Amino acid sequence: MRKIALIVLIIGGAISVGLQLANRTGSSSIPQELVGIVLPEARPLSPFTLTDHNQAPFDLSRLKGQWTFLFFGYTHCPDICPTALGQLAEVFDGLKGEKEILATTQVLFVSVDPERDRPETLKEYVPYFNPDFIGATGTTEQIQAFSKQLGAVYLLSPDQEGEGNYQVAHTSSFFLINPKGAFYALFQPAHFSPEKITQSYLTMRRLP
Repeated sequence: MRKIALIVLIIGGAISVGLQLANRTGSSSIPQELVGIVLPEARPLSPFTLTDHNQAPFDLSRLKGQWTFLFFGYTHCPDICPTALGQLAEVFDGLKGEKEILATTQVLFVSVDPERDRPETLKEYVPYFNPDFIGATGTTEQIQAFSKQLGAVYLLSPDQEGEGNYQVAHTSSFFLINPKGAFYALFQPAHFSPEKITQSYLTMRRLP
């Protein structure tokens, strides 16, 4: 039943965001290739507090002035998270020829598994993919409050063996936050190659 509930939550969240994105269809304000990626209206985020992998506060102010690719996951993830961070590393590689854009782009990996993912754990894990990537976590309440703003869902499975071997099912989307600290666009990495994400992102950055 827990697995069924999780599937319903994830599909429901995807449908909700998908419907919002679909409302962009026919809009003349953005190029056709960005329809279905950019939200109808950027959604401002409320203040939040997390802790980064250097044990410094990470709050809304650190999203201001930067474009942020945000991904929710956990370090014990067997496949989705390392693949996603590898894809974002490829996106960063694709931006190397755009120095000004790269300088105002960051990646934030938020762990939804605070029990195992302490800041020191994230410091060993996240920079492996790119030394400029940021890992962050917080209390269960802080993480839930932040993820809820973006419609990101996750669910910890029961620890059957009592040895901390549980898994976490979670949203696999890349959320793009604009320099005003607002949820701006959404990428489903299963449907977008790193090259396509890079090109779409560059198009967004060049919009008037």
